[in-house]
Amino acid sequence: MRKILLLTAIMMANVMTMSAAKKTTTVINRIEPIDWFVGMKNPSVQLMVYGKGIRDAEAVTTDYPGVTIDSLVRLDSPNYLLVYLNVKGAEAGTVMLDFKVKNEKGKVKSEKVPYVLKTREMEGKKRKGFDISDVLYMLMPDRFAQGANHNPQVKGMRAYKEDRTQPSLRHGGDLNGIREHLDYFKELGVTALWLTPVLENDSPDDERGYATYHGYATTNFYRVDPRFGTNDDYRQLCDEAHKKGLKIVMDMIFNHSGFEHPWTQDMPTKDWLNLPEWLKESKGTSNPTGTTFLQTSYKLTPVKDPYASKVDLKETTEGWFVPTMPDLNQRNPHLMTYLIQNSKWWIETVGIDGIRMDTYPYADAKGMARWMKEIDEEYPNFNTVGETWVTEPAYTAAWQKGSKLSKDNSYLKTVMDFAFFDRLSQAKNEETDAWWNGLNRLYNSFVYDYLYVDPTHVMAFIDNHDTDRFLGNGRDSLMLKQALALLMTVRRIPQLYYGTEIMMNGTKEVTDGNVRKDFPGGFPGDDHNAFSREGRTKQEQQMFSWLSRLLHWRLGNQVITKGSMTQFIPFNGIYVIARQYRGKTAMTILNGTTIPAKMEVKRYAEVIGSTKRAKDILTGRYVDLSKDLQMKPRQSLIIEF
Repeated sequence: MRKILLLTAIMMANVMTMSAAKKTTTVINRIEPIDWFVGMKNPSVQLMVYGKGIRDAEAVTTDYPGVTIDSLVRLDSPNYLLVYLNVKGAEAGTVMLDFKVKNEKGKVKSEKVPYVLKTREMEGKKRKGFDISDVLYMLMPDRFAQGANHNPQVKGMRAYKEDRTQPSLRHGGDLNGIREHLDYFKELGVTALWLTPVLENDSPDDERGYATYHGYATTNFYRVDPRFGTNDDYRQLCDEAHKKGLKIVMDMIFNHSGFEHPWTQDMPTKDWLNLPEWLKESKGTSNPTGTTFLQTSYKLTPVKDPYASKVDLKETTEGWFVPTMPDLNQRNPHLMTYLIQNSKWWIETVGIDGIRMDTYPYADAKGMARWMKEIDEEYPNFNTVGETWVTEPAYTAAWQKGSKLSKDNSYLKTVMDFAFFDRLSQAKNEETDAWWNGLNRLYNSFVYDYLYVDPTHVMAFIDNHDTDRFLGNGRDSLMLKQALALLMTVRRIPQLYYGTEIMMNGTKEVTDGNVRKDFPGGFPGDDHNAFSREGRTKQEQQMFSWLSRLLHWRLGNQVITKGSMTQFIPFNGIYVIARQYRGKTAMTILNGTTIPAKMEVKRYAEVIGSTKRAKDILTGRYVDLSKDLQMKPRQSLIIEF
C-alpha cells in the first residue's frame, strides 16, 4: 500500500502550532489553499484542512477583524474538515484560526494555526489573457531545456531517474531552462508560452520505463514539481516573461489526478472520485486487478449527443483515463470549489495570463461551467481554452461561451479547432482538386464558422504533443509552409508546437516520446544547438527565418487580428484567403498541387480592385497584379496592399 506523502516541510509553514507553553501533538498537517487574497469579488474561501481526526474538531473560531466562519463541513473521512471563511471585510494579514480538538485522553484543547491573507497585485479586470493578437508556443518543460544548477535527483520524490536515451522517462528539462531562453522566443516572434503541466507528478517509474514527465497526473495542486523547480521559480519565469512582452498559459487538469495524490489513498468523501469502488480491488496500486475498472471510451460525442444512452455517457465522463489517473467527480460541489479556488490562486500567486484546460468534455459539464463562470466574473478579460477533441466544427462550436447549439452555457471563451488540424493532416498528402480533396478540406471547414459565437476565440494548430508532428518522419518544407501560412493568417488564435520552426519531426507509431523529443541545444552535452543561428543547420535556419518573418509581420497587424475574412473556393488548385481592414488587404495564396498552377487575377477582383502591385511579405519583393500569377508547385504566397 502506497503511503501518503505529506510534504510538511514545503506546504505547512503556515500551520505550525502556536503553543508556547509546551509542545503538543500537532493534529493539522495541511491546509489548502496554502494562503488566500483579500479583495476578491467572491469573499468566500474554502479551507481544506487535513489532519488525523480533524473532522471531529469541536469548533473553529477566529477573532481576526472582518473574517467570519460561515460553516464547517464534516466529510466522510475523519481526516478532513472543510472550513468556509468569509473575508469580505478583512485586510491583509495573518488570521489566527483556533481549532478545538480532542487529545488522546478525550480532553478538548486549543490548536491555533496561522493563515495568511494577502493583498492582490491588481484587480481581476486588469488581468488580460491571450487573444487573436497572440501566437502561442506550446512546449514540454521536461523536453525543452535544462537550466544551470539542475538537480537530477530530488530528495523526497518517489523512485525516478532521468535518462535522455529513453523516450518515456524524464529527461531533465526545467523552468529555469525555459527562462534562460526567453530571448529565443522573442527572436522567433511568438507572444505567449503554453507549458504542459508544471505541477507535482510524484509517481514512481514503473517496470515499463514509464514516467509522468508529461505532467498530466497531478499529485499536488499547490506545488510545482520540484524536478522542474519551485513555486518561486515559476513566478520568476512569469515575471521575466512579462518584462519581455511574453505571456504564460498554464495547462490544468480537472478531469483526473495522479494515483499518488493523497485523495486516492484517503478519499475526503465517498463520491470524491468517479467509480471509487475500483480502488478496493486495486489493493493500493495503480495496476488493475479486478473487473470493476472502467476505462473511458475516449468517445466525446455522447456528451453532446441528444440521443446518447446512459451507458455511453457514463463510459465517457466517469471512466478513468488510465489506471494511473483517478477520475475526479466534478459533481461534488466541494471538490469543484477546491478546483475553482486553485485556478484563482495560481492566477494571483504567479500571474499566469491564461489557462489551457485538458480533456475538457470528459469532466462534468455543469461543474466546469460553474468554474468558467466564476473565473469570468473575477477576471472578465482573462482567457481559457478547452481541449475539445472532436473533428467536427458543430461539436466544437457547441462548447463555446454563449453558443445556441447547446442547451447549457459552458462559459468557455475559447475552444480548440481540431477540425483545422484534421483537415490539414489529410490535405498535406493530397492534390487539391475541383471538389473535396487537398485544400478544399480547409475551405469546407471554414464555411461552418457561422456556428461559432466568435471565430476569433478559436485556437487553431497543425500539431501538438498528442499528435504526430506535421512533418511525420519527413522534411516536406513546402507543405509545412502552406500549413503555417494558413495558421497565421486566418481568423484564429494560432498555436505552434515547439521545434516546428526548425522542422522537428516524429510520429507516435512506437511511442508518444517520439513526438516529444528534446529541443536540440537545450541540454548539457548537446552538440547541436538550435537556439542560435550558428548552431542551426542550413535547412533549419531557412525555416526559422521564414517563420520568424511571418510571425513578426503578424505582430500588431490589425488586418489579421481585426479584419474581415473572405475565402475563395479552390480554383485550378489554388486556394485564396483575403483579410481586409480599414482599406488594407492581405492575401494568402496557396498552390495546393505538386505542379505549376496559374492564379487568374480577375477572379479575385472583389478584393484586389484596381491594385496593380502588392508586396510579398516573406521576401520583400513586389508582385505584379496586372497579370495572372504563375505559382510554383506547393508555393505559399502572402501579399499585402
